[in-house]
Amino acid sequence: MGLLYALLIGAVAGFLAGKLMKGGGFGVLVNIILGIVGGIVGNWLFGLAGINIGDGIVSDLITGVIGAVVVLFIAGLFNKK
Repeated sequence: MGLLYALLIGAVAGFLAGKLMKGGGFGVLVNIILGIVGGIVGNWLFGLAGINIGDGIVSDLITGVIGAVVVLFIAGLFNKK
């Protein structure tokens, strides 16, 4: 069940991050995949900074969106034409 939860939260986070990053999106499917990766990155970044924003769906979603925005930003640096 944990994997399904992580995939769903990551998918929503990637979609929201794609909407937040105007011109930084790569399409819905890639944004969802980057959102799943972003959830991992967000947890890692918050762990390094010693930040704990709580437990539950909302905090997981916030962490995933922030991580996905970071991943989309970095991916956008490599996608410049």
